[in-house]
Amino acid sequence: MTVAADSATSLVQSVDWLAIAPPTITAVVALVVLVADLFVPERHKQLLGGLAIAGLAAALIILLPLWNDDRSTFCLSGRSGASGACSYTADHFTLVIQLLVLGGALLTALLSLTETKKLPAGEFWFLLLASAAGAALLPASRDLATLVVALEVASLPAFALVGLRRGDRLSSEAALKFFLSSVTATAVMLLGVSFVYATTGTLHLTEIAARLDDVPGQLHTLARAGVALTLVGFAFKTAAAPFHFWVPDTYVGAPLPIAAYLSVVGKAVGFTGLILVTVVAFPSYADVWGPVLAFLAALTMTVGNVAALRQSATRAWSAVRLLAWSSVAQAGYLLVPIASSAYADDDRIGSTVAYSLMYAVVNLGAFAVVALVARSEPENRIADYRGLYARRPAAALALAFFLLCLAGLPPGIIGLFAKVTVFSAAVDAGLGWLAVLMAVNVVIALYYYLRWTALLFRAPEGDEAPAGAPATADGVPAALPTPVPLTAAIALTAVLGVALSGAPQLVLRFADISLF
Repeated sequence: MTVAADSATSLVQSVDWLAIAPPTITAVVALVVLVADLFVPERHKQLLGGLAIAGLAAALIILLPLWNDDRSTFCLSGRSGASGACSYTADHFTLVIQLLVLGGALLTALLSLTETKKLPAGEFWFLLLASAAGAALLPASRDLATLVVALEVASLPAFALVGLRRGDRLSSEAALKFFLSSVTATAVMLLGVSFVYATTGTLHLTEIAARLDDVPGQLHTLARAGVALTLVGFAFKTAAAPFHFWVPDTYVGAPLPIAAYLSVVGKAVGFTGLILVTVVAFPSYADVWGPVLAFLAALTMTVGNVAALRQSATRAWSAVRLLAWSSVAQAGYLLVPIASSAYADDDRIGSTVAYSLMYAVVNLGAFAVVALVARSEPENRIADYRGLYARRPAAALALAFFLLCLAGLPPGIIGLFAKVTVFSAAVDAGLGWLAVLMAVNVVIALYYYLRWTALLFRAPEGDEAPAGAPATADGVPAALPTPVPLTAAIALTAVLGVALSGAPQLVLRFADISLF
């Protein structure tokens, strides 16, 4: 009788509600928005956007009481040696990534306030919040089942968001390509997870790491195959070559705020999952994933930069395409510290996190300016940015700063520091060839970033005003008025970028993370 009572007690979980509050608040607000959409009149649908922003702000604020305390919940109990096996852990790594994804979702929401006038508002805000909830859950996941569920919760709403512009052929094609390629990658990843489970008999990352140290000889090949296949799904989310082919068309077909969201939050989700499965779950198989990730890093940065270099300034949507290929190249840089962890005595994931924080701020800022220009230039060609300084000086200066940060040039000091940190991780790990290739790619990227930056300050070509905008007395096209939320997004990212460039050591200290 006593044994049965003890067994029943061991099955009862005490939930740490504060630890799980960030993704929980986001998910609850998503449901509230979905229900409210049934009752809010069409003319007041913009109130749903305000509710979504308030929910994301609340999720960010709740991170503060968690900051100085590591918490875990949903842990195994009543088993010897299982005290550290938990499904949800809110440590420093988790909180930094949650800050990144929830902050990125909040900036996306600001960009979207004007965009939703042309989209079904209720569906849009529900899907965005649902995806953000999955993205916030993923860094806290410490077993493969929760990891996969969080990844799919973050991804499935994104498919719908990409194709939400009903009747738009480009949007429909982008959503279909994104969906089919993602489903294929997920299927391969699930096959890998099943192999890992068959080998180890557990799904908890810490227990997998312990049991992979002593795999029976007949299961060694199965374990290696499981490790390799599990990486595929996360490599797809990071847009690592050769799993990157969905990126340009998806970014062009999606609403611009969603393209910005995928480039930052979607990428953060992929890299977080990749870090957890490699550094936490598979450290004993570093000889498998280390060379693979190093090769993917080299291939990804090269493919991305060469493709961005080939973008024609007069091609429709070339500005979005260049940012898409740039995001592929940046994914290559982000992979370098993770690959370096396989060759060093300590993990180097702090470099990836620091680079992700920099990239999130400046890339969202660049997309905000692109969304602003798209209001008067729907085709969003790079050539449309010629003379932007004459029409919108503040926007041109902000975009120039963001592009210089991505290039790693002053005054974008934070971009330079982030690249040096990644470069140092490769050198310290003995990956000299990868460091040299990264340096070559950084030089290649300078050309297309500087070409776009220079175009902003050239004299405008002709004096024809964009549709709906009158010309000024000196022949310079007059700018359309800028919506307040869009102005706020550009100003916020610019201020953060300048502040971080003034004190880049704060980012490096903030992202000083080790999962060992």
